[in-house]
Amino acid sequence: MKASSKALELIKQFEGLCLKAYLCPGGVWTIGYGHTSGVKSGMVITEAQAEEFLLSDIAVFEKTVNDQNLDLTQNMFDALVSFTFNVGVGNFKRSTLLCKIKVNPWDNSIMDEFLRWVYSKGRVLPGLQRRRLAEMKLYFSND
Repeated sequence: MKASSKALELIKQFEGLCLKAYLCPGGVWTIGYGHTSGVKSGMVITEAQAEEFLLSDIAVFEKTVNDQNLDLTQNMFDALVSFTFNVGVGNFKRSTLLCKIKVNPWDNSIMDEFLRWVYSKGRVLPGLQRRRLAEMKLYFSND
């Protein structure tokens, strides 16, 4: 599967666009739409470069979700690409969220698993709460 425009919009909405490198709440240098690979203090990019980084980054997370051989709808896939983009490949692969999806992708307790991922350095971040709710809503939507 490939991420649809819904996944791109969700990621862009919550990552925001920043053309100058900044330290995210997790203490990682970030630029564009949440791009972190090779980012250093003082780095500046164009909006076109931000788009390129985003599409390149998304391909990694699409592959990660696809490699799990899950039986997903497009909305489920899009939500998981956004989730994995945010929490990282390792965290996604080790998550109880993924374990539950492997057993039954329609299990309602998956909602609770999304909501466990709202912390950074032990603190609840309202932005992460909003993102997890949006991902959860997309995951379980039928449109």
